Amino acid sequence: MEIHEADAPTRERVARSILELGPSTAAVLAERLDLTPAAVRRHLDHLIAEGAVEAREPRVYGTRGRGRPAKVFALTDRGRGVFYQAYDQLAVDALKFLADSAGPAAVEAFARKRVAELADRFRERMDAVPAEERPALLAKLLTEDGYAAGLRETGKAPAAGEQLCQHHCPVAHVAEQFPQLCEAETEAFADLLGTHVQRLATIAHGDGVCTTFIPMTATASGSSKSTEVSGGNAL
Repeated sequence: MEIHEADAPTRERVARSILELGPSTAAVLAERLDLTPAAVRRHLDHLIAEGAVEAREPRVYGTRGRGRPAKVFALTDRGRGVFYQAYDQLAVDALKFLADSAGPAAVEAFARKRVAELADRFRERMDAVPAEERPALLAKLLTEDGYAAGLRETGKAPAAGEQLCQHHCPVAHVAEQFPQLCEAETEAFADLLGTHVQRLATIAHGDGVCTTFIPMTATASGSSKSTEVSGGNAL
């Protein structure tokens, strides 16, 4: 985010508000930051031009009302990267302190609690579909949460199954030093899918994609479909 003007601090406040509270409309940002709608839109225009923010159609749950819903503004990977560099180091320092003062078990407990919160948000929708549909639904939910996840069939019986591929991981730099984050995520996937899964690769360890193998027992037998769900910014 290349901000050189006098109003740079305000523009950073706009970007930081989106980072911390998620995609927001210009009206919501104006109210939240006590700015005029015109001022917010001016800052958003600059952030969009810099590639730090993008406008999106809002997700609509239930029946859509009359009229076109206002666009929401979300940070791009470039925009998030500016903040994550500082947050990554803060997170690493905090976990190091936790490990030194309370031991490795405390780090594991933190990792499990963090992932459990994500799993709890997914659980109701996951439990509502048959087991063979859950891998595709998990990929979809992860993508909606910013993980850019996809699903592809792999292997032949008796090792047939599907691979859940996450193309983005917002905590990859932290997980390089604290693999407990990846381990907790894998356990949460197994719990949501109702079957043992195996982590094959992680971005944190230098792989291009976080890949988790889901055995055929949890997928549709005889299915030959491949689902790719694109979009979004990982645990």
